[in-house]
Amino acid sequence: MLAPFACRPEDSRGRHFPESYSTFRTAFQRDRDRIIHSSAFRRLKHKTQVFVEHEGDYYRTRLTHTIEVAQVARTIAGTLGLNTDLAEAVALAHDLGHPPFGHTGEDALAALMAPYGGFDHNAQALRIVTRLERHYADFDGLNLTWETLEGIAKHNGPVTGPHAQGAHSVPEGGTLPYALEEVNRDFDLELDTHASAEAQVAAVADDVAYNHHDLHDGLRSGLFTEEDLMDLPVTRPAFEAVDELYPGLEPMRRRHEALRRVFGVMVEDVIQVARQRLEAAQPRSVAEIRDMGTPVIRFSKPLYQDIKAVKAFLFKRMYRAPSVVKERKRVTAVIEDLFPLFMSDPAQLPPEWREDVASARDETALARIVLDYVSGMTDRFALAEHARLCGARA
Repeated sequence: MLAPFACRPEDSRGRHFPESYSTFRTAFQRDRDRIIHSSAFRRLKHKTQVFVEHEGDYYRTRLTHTIEVAQVARTIAGTLGLNTDLAEAVALAHDLGHPPFGHTGEDALAALMAPYGGFDHNAQALRIVTRLERHYADFDGLNLTWETLEGIAKHNGPVTGPHAQGAHSVPEGGTLPYALEEVNRDFDLELDTHASAEAQVAAVADDVAYNHHDLHDGLRSGLFTEEDLMDLPVTRPAFEAVDELYPGLEPMRRRHEALRRVFGVMVEDVIQVARQRLEAAQPRSVAEIRDMGTPVIRFSKPLYQDIKAVKAFLFKRMYRAPSVVKERKRVTAVIEDLFPLFMSDPAQLPPEWREDVASARDETALARIVLDYVSGMTDRFALAEHARLCGARA
């Protein structure tokens, strides 16, 4: 049974292009299915999470990360009486806008696009689901519901206004990323309010998933050891509990048992805090969730501080490890070579992009087309194209 503050598909604000109702799926189930069947979703299989996609079969890719986020989101949403289909849809779409090579590729494209309206992967995800997926006869994009689009735009918090927060927020007097501005102009997403509780769940599920699996991947890569994790506030108790229950446990099982306890601590904390906040606020509708001025789905303050310590550790020992930094430099050069090449010679773009190029009115319009193409590349395709087109500079 859904809580009174849950999103109900029958109360959806609808789609930009009206459609008849499905006889066997709700509007949010339909959104979820369209996201899963999209080309951008399939390409996540070969996009970086932390390690470049081809470096090892055991490391997470952007796709496996997304699936993990979706499962965490369904668990939390279902426990709180929220709409699990909407939470899952937002979770499945939240990383569609990531370019090749993860945050390294995003940083490179943001610098290259600075003169042309910038680059933000949240905004690019919206562009993908409203413009770039071109499979349906009646419209461009996936024609998702307002609630799913809102969740993609605002799952990390309000983008504008007094409560704006996070890496994707725009300060007062700032300019929205052009891709977000385009979508918001067509379909006002109320960027100064919080998103639904379902979208907030997707955001926290993202934190839970990547903190958990980056510890796994960092250990498997040899960038740090289990002994290093004994200095951290969340991981030490987990390993100690496993050692007490299973003395002498085989190392890989010990690792898995400890890290699944870390995972459980994070999920249980979010659920407990959400229940307390919801009980105190007594919201009676989705609108009241959006207008609370603060997220209702979040970690407790003590656990948040503990997770900050884990993130700081991962930043130093994993994301900025010498081997990872070396690879970051290499793949940054790939983006920095490909983007200006396509700008100076757009005839190098595939034939299906030629119509868009022909309609480009100025350099900014061309840059945005090139961005759409380059940001949509997988790691392996970007490396292959770079070798083909820029072999002498590789």
